[in-house]
Order: sequence, then structure tokens, then C-alpha cells
Amino acid sequence: MKTLGLALLGALLWGVAPIFGRLGLRHADPLEGLVARTVVTVFLVGLWSLWGGRYRVLASLPGGDWLFLGLEAFFATFAGDLAYYAALKSGGAGLTAVGLAVSPLVTVLLGSWFLGESSSLRQLAGTVLIVLGLLLVAESQVGR
Repeated sequence: MKTLGLALLGALLWGVAPIFGRLGLRHADPLEGLVARTVVTVFLVGLWSLWGGRYRVLASLPGGDWLFLGLEAFFATFAGDLAYYAALKSGGAGLTAVGLAVSPLVTVLLGSWFLGESSSLRQLAGTVLIVLGLLLVAESQVGR
């Protein structure tokens, strides 16, 4: 239950974020917005790491972990967020969020394929239904 609660908190926070992102991109292009957000994030994560003494753990992480975390940073924090900011700048926050919400389907499929995570037919059907619902919402927003 803790995992679901934290995931729902993350979803709530991610749901609020595009509103501020859209407002912040009024006078910035997507790359400038990403740089500004990254500076704030590095500052906040740095403070939290220093305050909690977690920075010491970084030196002991194996090289393979650094590689995978670096790849995750590239796909999510750089390339994914740059695409997100470009979509946010060119369209509405709602349509952008709906489009990005298709990502769970990608994660479920890749988690099964690369990580050997099992998914029941019920879980896969639920994921597909969520994506179909998102596509219906997106289509109705594009059609306006």
C-alpha cells in the first residue's frame, strides 16, 4: 500500500507541474525552460543530499548503476523532459499531460520484456483501457 500511496502522490504532483511549466514557458523556449528547471532541481536535490548525508553513498555506487542511472537521466530528464516542454509550449497543458500519460503502457511492456516482470492479463487489459481512455480524451481536445 505504501508503494501505491507514493505513486499516487507522484501522480498528483506531476498533475500539478504542467500548469506551472506552461506559465513558466511564456517567455522561454523549451530548452531554456528545461535549463532553468534543472538548475532549481540540482539546487534542491543537492540541499536534500547534504542535509541527509546521502551524498557519501554516491562514491560507493557501482559503475553499472551509474550507467543505468545515466541512461534514465538521458531518457527521462533530458530527452523526455525536452519533448514534454516542447509539447507544453506548443499546446495546452491538458493535451500534453494526456499524451504523456501513455507512458505506463510503454513501461509495462518494456518491464515485461527487459526485466522479466510478470503482468497478468487483467493488468495488461487495464493498462490498455487506460491508454484508450487517454486517447479518447486527447482526441476530443484536439478536435476543439
